[in-house]
Order: sequence, then C-alpha cells, then structure tokens
Amino acid sequence: MSQKKLSSKAYELKPGEEYVPYTAGQVLPEFTFKAALSGIILGVIFGAANTYLGLKAGLTISTSIPVAVLTVVAFRLWSALGGKHSILEANMSQTIGSASSSVASGVLFTIPALFIWGMNPAWRQITLLAMCGGLIGVLAMIPLRRYLIKREHGTLPYPEGVACAEVLVAAESGGRQAAPVFWGIGVGMAFKLITDGFRFVHDEFEQALAFKANVAIAVSPALIGVGFILGVRIATVMVAGGALSAFVIIPLINLWGSGLTEPLFPETQKLIIDMSAGEIWNRYVRYIGAGAVATGGIITLVKSIPTMIESFKLGVAQIGKGAKSQATNRTDQDLSYKFMALALLAILGVLTFVPGILGYLDSIPARAVASVAIAIFAFFFVTVSSRIVGLVGVTSNPTSGMTIATLLGTSLIFYLLGWTEMAGKATALMVGTVVCIAASIAGDTSQDLKTGFLLGATPRRQQIGELIGVITSAGVVCFVVMMLNRTVEGGLGGAELPAPQAVLMKLVIDGVLDQNLPWALILIGVAIAGVAALFKMPVLAFAVGVYLPLSTMAAVFLGGLMRWWLTRGVEPAVAEQRRERGVLFGSGLVGGAGLTGVLLAVWVGVRGGQRIVGFAPDLSEPAANFLALLTIVAILGFMAFIATRGNPESDDPQ
Repeated sequence: MSQKKLSSKAYELKPGEEYVPYTAGQVLPEFTFKAALSGIILGVIFGAANTYLGLKAGLTISTSIPVAVLTVVAFRLWSALGGKHSILEANMSQTIGSASSSVASGVLFTIPALFIWGMNPAWRQITLLAMCGGLIGVLAMIPLRRYLIKREHGTLPYPEGVACAEVLVAAESGGRQAAPVFWGIGVGMAFKLITDGFRFVHDEFEQALAFKANVAIAVSPALIGVGFILGVRIATVMVAGGALSAFVIIPLINLWGSGLTEPLFPETQKLIIDMSAGEIWNRYVRYIGAGAVATGGIITLVKSIPTMIESFKLGVAQIGKGAKSQATNRTDQDLSYKFMALALLAILGVLTFVPGILGYLDSIPARAVASVAIAIFAFFFVTVSSRIVGLVGVTSNPTSGMTIATLLGTSLIFYLLGWTEMAGKATALMVGTVVCIAASIAGDTSQDLKTGFLLGATPRRQQIGELIGVITSAGVVCFVVMMLNRTVEGGLGGAELPAPQAVLMKLVIDGVLDQNLPWALILIGVAIAGVAALFKMPVLAFAVGVYLPLSTMAAVFLGGLMRWWLTRGVEPAVAEQRRERGVLFGSGLVGGAGLTGVLLAVWVGVRGGQRIVGFAPDLSEPAANFLALLTIVAILGFMAFIATRGNPESDDPQ
C-alpha cells in the first residue's frame, strides 16, 4: 500500500477552483488535552535547544517539521496503549510546539544585549515582554488569514506549511519518518557530552598559520546539522565570509598594526602586535562584521520594500473587508475581530501603564511613546512578515533587517527626545524585542495556518493554540537565557556564547544614542556588504560569515557539503529521500545538542559553577587536533549513514 498524498491542488489552483481539504467530510477531534500537552512539552524542548543554538551561532531553525514528526510518534505510542488520535490533533500539537522557535528567535536577537550592558533584568520582566510580542504577532495575523492563506492559495506557496502537511499526511498513512529525528537527537546529545560535558575531545580543530591566520572547525553536531538543513549554497557563502575574516582581515590588521606604538581605538590597553588572532577578532573584526550584517539586513529589507508595500496595502484592505462578516463554515472561522482589537489594546495598555515591563523609563508619557512605536512598527512588520514567508519561507524572512529598522527608528526618536541614558537604551531595545517577536511569530503562524488549511483544521482553534504556545514557551526561553548567562564561562557575548545578533542590536542602539562607535571599522563592513551585493551574493548570509568565527562557519559548511555530496549523481527520488532524512537527522542533531547544552548549564548552576572535569586526556596539540578532526568525521559519518539508509520505497507500509 502506498502512502496517501495531499491533493495536487495543495500547490496550485486553476481560476475559480476551490481547494478541498484533506479531511473534508470527516468529523475529527482537534483541540484535545493530549494535543495541547504534547505541543507544550515539545515546544519547551525545542525552544530550549533553539535558544542555545541561537546564542552560539546567531541562527535558529524552524521546528514545525521535527515537532510534527515527534508528535506523530507520541500519538502512536498512545495508540499502542489503546488510545486514539487524529491528524488534526497532530496538527494542533505542532502548531503549539512550533511557536517556541519564533519566540526564541525574537528573544535571542535582542534580550542578551541587556546582560552585555551589565544590566540584570528580572525573569518576570523579560518573560512578560516576550509574551506581549508573541501575542501581538498572533492577534495581528487574525484578519490577514482569510486573504493570505485562503484567497491567495496557489499563489503564495508557504513552503514550510506545505512540507509540514506532507509530513503529517505521510505519517498518518504509516511511514517511518521519525527514526532520523531520534537518531539525530541521540547522536547530538552523545557528541555534545563528549566535547562540552566530559571534555574527552576539544570543542574545535584549530591550526595556526602565518600572520595570525587560523584554520578552525567547531566540533559541533548542531552546526553540522544546521549546515545540512541550509544546503551547500548558503553554507558556502557563509564560510566564504568567515574565510575572509580569518585569512584576509585578521592578517591585514596584524600587518598594519605591527608598526603602531599605541593602542588603536576601540582598544585602549594593548598593542595589535601583542594580540592573538582571537583578540584581534574581538576588538576589531566584530565591528567590521557588525557593519556588514547591519548593511546586509538593510539591503535585504530594501529589496523587500515593493513586496512590503503591496502586502501592507492588501492587508489593510483585507482588515476592512473581513471585519464585516464572520464565516459559518468551521474551516473558515477565526477568532473574533472584537476580541483581537480588545486584546491588542489591553497589551499596549499594560506596556504603557504597568511599570517594570517596557524598559526603565519611569514616566507614563515616555512608555506611551514606546508603546506607540511598538504599535506602528509591529503592525507594519507583522503584515509584511506574514506575506514574505508565503513567498520565500521562514528561514529567508528578513527579521533581523526589520529589527534593525525598528531599533534605528526608535533610537532616533529617543535621541531627539534626549533619552540617551541607559534607561533609554534598554527601552529602545525592548521596543525592538516586542516587534521582532511579533514579526517572527506572525511568519510561524502563517505557515501553521497554511498546514491547517490543507488538512482541514479550524483556524480559530489553531489561533488559540498559537497563543498557548507563546505563553508556555516564553518563560522557558527567557529562563534559559538567564541561566546560560550565569553559568557559561564569559557569559552572554563571550567566546562560548557570543550572542551575535544581540551584540549587533546593541551596537545599533549605542551608535545612535552614544555617537562613539569605531565608524571606520563599521564602514569597512558596510563596504564589504556592498561589494557582496554587487556580485549578487546572498548579502546577509555572507555578512553573518564575516561576523562569526571561522570555526562556526566551517562546521556549517561541512554539513552543507555533506548534503550536496549525498544528493548529487543519484535518481531524483533517491536524492529527495536522502535530503528529507538528512534534514530530519540534522534537526535532531540541533535538538539533541542544544538540549544537552542547556542541561549542562543546569548542572553547572546546581554545582555552583563547577563543570564536569577530570576526564580530559592530557594530549599534545597535534594529537588533540587529530582527535577533534576524527570526531567531526564521525558526526558526518553518522549523517551519511542515516541519510542513505533504505530507498524511496522502503518507507511505504506493506
């Protein structure tokens, strides 16, 4: 028996055609206790893992598909015990669970900057802030659903939403999609323990070259998994940026600075000739990278302006039309617009009148200005984000560019009002936090609603599920951020967890309000991004490579290279199966390694700062490098083994 498939009309419709959902004519359970509970649990797990990954590499992954697969596995275990489940319950679980990745992205882009500034925000404060952003994103998406998801079906592909529906349908018919995810989780946890836990193996392979250039590859299952998910093209662009920093910029700074007799700003204590390659990167290259990333985000945003304007106009028009009626058909019912409006006003009212949530400005008028900025930027970028992800997917959504634009606008307003002290900086950052999470969760909600549309889910129930996912994951994500800042050596912004996106947002705010940035270095980064744009490269991906250490980008590149090697020169069906299995295995690597990183941080916190030590072998540098390289090869070997197991027919039930 072959697997059941979605109708071909899941991808395109002819003029005048109506899409018939997968479960049309059936009455199935949807919003149940087990669906909500499994979604919350999986959301917490992947939210924590994505938090660690984002702080480590500045990247997060969409968790819809792995959450959907693991939901099906959990429900099958339930069925084995005599229970029953439906595909709509599985969809509800993944709807709730996938919200955590968007909350994590928004928090990681901004909140760590508070800790880098030396502030100590309360868990309650940043959790409520994250909840407000997520709730705004879900609520503002309600009036757009009927137009973007239903009326534009066949025009807006929503790639992750369609892929998730395919996974749920295939799993419903008996396929064995879950195995690669579990293998990935196990392998990711094992190798994370080997490197960062027991420290049998160094966490990176590193070989020094002339002029302080270094070849380095992180021993990281999570980064290798991310590389496989991204593919070889993006991974190659990113490693090219890292190579530019490691093999060109650092040696040039070293050569140029070797004749200086005084420290070069922003360094005030040490001569360049006395610095290591890591110190040069930290004091100079990160500013060049920040300029490149900011420029890349803005270029990406500018390229999207025509789409943004069109999306905003269509969204506003649809709000006016949609508010006049409410559908009676279950598969076309949204939460009421009255509820949406009242809830949004209540959230903005809380941010304005309740002290201690929106930054550190004490006066109500000041918080009112910040709330108005949130309302304007969030409404615009939610409308834009929900349509852009329909065209290019969640992973290509220019959220960082939207956040930079929000911070630039808010910081300029605060500068003109004279709010340039730390309280003003923190409040500007928190405006960016709310808008970033709102835009991110709007993209996730759009993909989930597309999955529900294809399967025949009830939009109103999915929207409630998204609200639950935001509320239940925000606290966990914020707790993990605070715990990692306390327990990881160097804290957030340090060598182990550089929190690159948050550092960039901090630099943007400092640049506007303090006017004391090393602009020469930043303008070099701007020029690098401009040259990349002239050569029609993916500017933001290249700029992120310039900003992050080569070791991070090299591990991502190896994962992308493995995907290319496994899928070239084979039949299309075999290549697609290897890609699917590899992506699921890579998602498992991210989940397993990230979760283990969080658990290790908990261990360190419980033991008062003591790590697991005493197992690291006393090896010479060449031997340690060889062992690290062997470990990287082992991770890639597991990936190749899992991706190539079986054939396209073997997963069909007999």
